Amino acid sequence: MDWQEELKKKLISAEQAAKLVKSGDLVLIPTGREPVSLCYALLARNEELKGVRICPGLAGRDFGWYDAGWEESFSIEAGYIMPMIAQGMAEKRFDFIVPDVSLNHYFDLKEDIDVLLISLSPPDEHGYCSFGGSLWFKKRQIKYSKLVLAELYPYQIRTYGDNYVHISEIDYFTEHLTTATEKISTTRDMLGRTINGPGEMERKIAQNLFQLIKDGDTIQIGAGGTTEYLPQLGAFDNKSDLGIHTEIIPGPLINMVEKGIFTGTRKTIDIGKAVGTAIGGSHDEYAIVNRNPAFELRGANYTNNSRIIASNDNMVAINSAFAVDLYGQIAADSLGYKMLAGVGGQLAFAIGAQLSKGGRYIVALPSMASNGKSRIVPFFEPGTICSIPRSLADHVVTEYGVARLRGKSQRRRAEELIAISHPNFREGLKKEARKLFWPG
Repeated sequence: MDWQEELKKKLISAEQAAKLVKSGDLVLIPTGREPVSLCYALLARNEELKGVRICPGLAGRDFGWYDAGWEESFSIEAGYIMPMIAQGMAEKRFDFIVPDVSLNHYFDLKEDIDVLLISLSPPDEHGYCSFGGSLWFKKRQIKYSKLVLAELYPYQIRTYGDNYVHISEIDYFTEHLTTATEKISTTRDMLGRTINGPGEMERKIAQNLFQLIKDGDTIQIGAGGTTEYLPQLGAFDNKSDLGIHTEIIPGPLINMVEKGIFTGTRKTIDIGKAVGTAIGGSHDEYAIVNRNPAFELRGANYTNNSRIIASNDNMVAINSAFAVDLYGQIAADSLGYKMLAGVGGQLAFAIGAQLSKGGRYIVALPSMASNGKSRIVPFFEPGTICSIPRSLADHVVTEYGVARLRGKSQRRRAEELIAISHPNFREGLKKEARKLFWPG
């Protein structure tokens, strides 16, 4: 049977596909574009189903099952906190799956996946579909899932790398409910969260971070307003032969590859290639990556593998955080008992960058939060999760300068961090540091 005939036999409606889900099933919706038709069809069966476990990669669309009252039909187990599910987590209606250093425990559930709901491009002339701009662990998840249901989006891009799957590996296909092009908002970060445009504070952070970047470095940039604005605010200006090995490639870096600023010619591995597991940006950036051999999307088991990250000499990992305490501990999951996000790939890149020859790990954050509180604190309030331990702390950058922490004593770390804290809090931090690290 040729692949066209096979596709015809596997093509069913979203409603028919949703009927294949049974009560008690674990349903995984991987990170990236959500299969809208399949999800709404599954939601419509809420009165028939009981105890279906929904595991969303990044909950970006309100399908209804995140609201209170749906728990008997659908229970939510998340691995990253997006605005859509923040309230449910705060109310303890949802569970949280703690990933390991490479995200495997959540995004690579292996034999535990009963049903995988994914979005794919239509097949090419050889019967291969693309995962579009978001690969992550989907190829492995297809292998480990008992049932794979794919929704076909006609406007998914195709990339080089490992970003494809043959239709023979999919159990059933359904068509997307519309062929209209969906607009990608440029007011959202790489994970789809709403962010404001950059201001003077972000510009100063970029200027301070600029001094830590060297010609030939390989760069990773994590999600968040502070970090994603770094390229357009001059953090990499006048540098040469920079490379990319990251989790999500932000839109501004895609443009810099196109302009020849990020060439990757001095990378140790994947020379001349901008490597990530997903891309961010607008339709213009997506168009640049489409069928462009300068970019490769690989599985997150490759991009987020600390051993592979460390294989890049001069690897520079740049990430954001909610707070840093005077010990050098970094909070990127929660503040107090309130879950706000997730560590994502930051831990893997923090380890990999510091095992890299000439590598650096940088945390960039404003000195003060929007609520007027200091982001640099004496110690975390109870319930705050330590996302990155103090043993991995390296550089911390705010609009007031750079704190260099690696290899330094507790007292010197505290002094470095206080020096880049907001002036309104420095005296208080000094008093707390004296209590923590000097005799009474």
